[in-house]
Amino acid sequence: MVASAHADSTAGAAGEQPRARRVVLAYSGGVDTSVCIPYLRNEWGVQEVITFAADLGQGDELEPIRRKALDSGASQSIVGDLIEPFIREFAFPAIRANALYEGRYPLSTALARPLIARRLVEIAREVGADAVAHGCTGKGNDQVRFDVAIAALAPELRVLAPAREWGMSREETIAYGERCGIPAPVSKKSPYSIDLNLLGRSIEAGSLEDPNVEPPEEIYALTRSIEATPEAPQTVEIGFEQGNPVSLDGERLDPVSLVRRANELAGLHGFGRLDMVENRVVGIKSREIYETPGLLLLIKAHQELESLTLAADVLRTKRQLEMQWADLVYQGLWFGPLKQALDAFIDTTQACVNGTVRVKLHRGNATVVGRSSGADSLYVPDMATYGAEDQFDHRAAEGFIYVWGLPTRLWAARRRGR
Repeated sequence: MVASAHADSTAGAAGEQPRARRVVLAYSGGVDTSVCIPYLRNEWGVQEVITFAADLGQGDELEPIRRKALDSGASQSIVGDLIEPFIREFAFPAIRANALYEGRYPLSTALARPLIARRLVEIAREVGADAVAHGCTGKGNDQVRFDVAIAALAPELRVLAPAREWGMSREETIAYGERCGIPAPVSKKSPYSIDLNLLGRSIEAGSLEDPNVEPPEEIYALTRSIEATPEAPQTVEIGFEQGNPVSLDGERLDPVSLVRRANELAGLHGFGRLDMVENRVVGIKSREIYETPGLLLLIKAHQELESLTLAADVLRTKRQLEMQWADLVYQGLWFGPLKQALDAFIDTTQACVNGTVRVKLHRGNATVVGRSSGADSLYVPDMATYGAEDQFDHRAAEGFIYVWGLPTRLWAARRRGR
């Protein structure tokens, strides 16, 4: 049943000790993770494969996925509800960090990986597994995220990555699965690879591999096309406490309900689509399509509230560190020391990020039209106004400008004297 010469070399001679006795596999029900089950058993001699599928609010019925794992040869198939910690412990910190990889992508997929890795480690310890496994390929980002996170949390566990080593093409992988009784879930009509959770969707493969091809409307599910959006704009007011979103239009919501509602509002008006060429961790560029309506809306509003509540030097420093924070998460370093240090800085800045932001949604755009922060606002009307209430000392500006410009004048004088 070996699918390639490379698989032959990894299987080893008869009687050779298996790489692992009991393995916990991160399972999605897709081609690669489904094929991993018989491959681990048949080619690598694993005695027992236990799968774990995470419910991250993707809306799928997970019972068929659980059953598919068992039908594919898993000894045990576990499904876990991780929606609440996903939003509270991973999405909300990303909002406080205004995390946008390369200035655009809000890490909707990347944020899920350290959470899944953490749960994999917990299950591995509960069942006495000596390894964990995933179905990531050798040129994707997720392999880095899983491997590094697991190494940080449980260095004693081995990490197995069959899809990185089996050397099969996509067609060969599907054929291998079919020989093992696993039907192929991808048809020629829908060739896309899709990752979905409550924060959004990522779509790649198929015709999208050509960065010059316009994405077909059929790939989108969370956002309406501009033509299908309402004619009238809609304004939503988003409330924040210590940097966390807590309410929409004055209604206080739990974190999961708030993100769901933000997705609905922004998606209805066609906001939240991204079409970008990004730089993967392994060094290649890839064309990615994302739908992240609610997350992008919340980050936009949060950025605006910070402009009202953070001192200029803190705001400028935070903007620089936000880029590092996003890079670390994208690169799989969620559990690393620099990420921990940046979290401490960001958390300190958020104590005063309280208030509301009004955003107008219309025809694919989200435009901030108002912001308020009460006692935490650093905007002082009597200092900013040009009216009769103006309290700014205009006469002090001359001395300030003299001192501020002194280095430039001295430099210029030296240049003229040459």
